[in-house]
Amino acid sequence: MKHERLEQALSRERFSRYLAWAQGDRALAIELYSMNTRLSEALYTPLQTLEVVLRNRIHAVMCERYGEDWLYASSGVVIGPYQAAQVAKAIEELLKEGKEVTAAGLVSSLTFSFWTTMFHKEYEVLWQQGLHRIADASAPRGLKRKSFSGSLTRIRLLRNRISHHEPILAWDLRKHHDRMLEMIQWLSPSAATWCREHDRFPQLMPAEAIVPASGARAQSRPPQVSRRVTLRLKTGADDVWSRRSATK
Repeated sequence: MKHERLEQALSRERFSRYLAWAQGDRALAIELYSMNTRLSEALYTPLQTLEVVLRNRIHAVMCERYGEDWLYASSGVVIGPYQAAQVAKAIEELLKEGKEVTAAGLVSSLTFSFWTTMFHKEYEVLWQQGLHRIADASAPRGLKRKSFSGSLTRIRLLRNRISHHEPILAWDLRKHHDRMLEMIQWLSPSAATWCREHDRFPQLMPAEAIVPASGARAQSRPPQVSRRVTLRLKTGADDVWSRRSATK
C-alpha cells in the first residue's frame, strides 16, 4: 500500500492523529485507522437499538398520558429551550419531502439529541409524573432520571463522533458499550436480546487493547501505545490479523 496516497485521500490533518498515536510508524497508523473504522461500524448495532427503543418508549409513555400530540408546543410537555425548534424543523422537513406529518413520522425524524434532552434536569417533574414508566417491569427498582441522563449525554457524543468519522480509540469503548446494553435491557429485554445476538463489538474489540489515559479527560487524550501491543481486527469468523508494535 502507498501510505502517501492513502494519507492524501484521508487528508493529512485527519491522518495526523493516528500517526501521532503510532509515534510516526505509518503502517501502525493505518492499522489504528482501520481499527477505528471497524469498531465504529460494530458500535452501530447497540447505538441504533438504543436510539430507536428509547424514542419509541418515550413516545409510547407520553402518548398514554398526554395523547399523540404531546410533541407540539400546545401540549406544554416539551419545555427544553431548543426542542420546540427541533420539532418545527422536523415538521418543515417532512412537508418539504411531501410527506404527511404523523406522530410516528415526527418521532422518527427527531434527532437523538432531542430524546436525550428529555432526561435533563428541567424534566425532573415529568420523570416523576410519568416518564419513569419507560423502564420495563423487569428493570431494577428505583431507577432515576439521572440513571439515564449522564450516560446518554456521553453516548450521544460518541454517536456523533462516529457519524462524523472521528477517532474514537481514546474513548473507554467497553464502558460505553456495556452502558448501552444495560439501558436497552432496562427499556426492552427483547430488544436487548436481539442486540446481543447481532452485536459484533465484543468480538472486534482487541483483547490486548490500546488503553486510554486515565483521569477525567481520558476521552480527549491519545491512547498510550505500549512497547509490545497486539492489535487484533476480525473481519470475518476466522480472519484475524495482528501486528507487533515496537513503539515506546
